[in-house]
Amino acid sequence: MTVSTQPCPCQSHKTYAQCCQRWHQGEHYLQAPDAEQLMRSRYSAFVLDLLDYLLATWHPSTRPTELSPNPEGLKWLGLQIKRHDILSATQQQVEFVARHRLHGRASRLHEISQFVWENNQWFYVDGTFIEK
Repeated sequence: MTVSTQPCPCQSHKTYAQCCQRWHQGEHYLQAPDAEQLMRSRYSAFVLDLLDYLLATWHPSTRPTELSPNPEGLKWLGLQIKRHDILSATQQQVEFVARHRLHGRASRLHEISQFVWENNQWFYVDGTFIEK
C-alpha cells in the first residue's frame, strides 16, 4: 500500500490522497482553504517529516530558520480537533490535541493555534499551550 492510499495521518477518515496530500504537493500546494485544514495538513506534515511544507506554512514573523526531523523512535498517535473559530476574514483559531510517543513515553500537546490569511494563503502564526 502506498502512502497515497493509506489513511491520512490527520485522522480525517479519508485517504492521504483525498485529504492532506493535495496541500502538501501538486496543483493545490499550500492552498488549504481554512485554518482547520491547514492545521490538519501541518499535523500530517509533522508525521511525514515534510519540513519544507511546515516552514512554508509558518508565518514569516514567527517562523524558525530550520526544523529538525522527527527523532528516531517517535511515533505520532493521533490528532483531535477540539474547536475551529473564525475570528474574521483573515484570522482563525484552532484548538487541538496531538499525541505522540517517544521511546515508550506518551505525551500530548494541547494548543490553541493562531492563523492568519495573507498573500492568498493561510499561515500558522503561533500557539498557546493548554496544561492539564
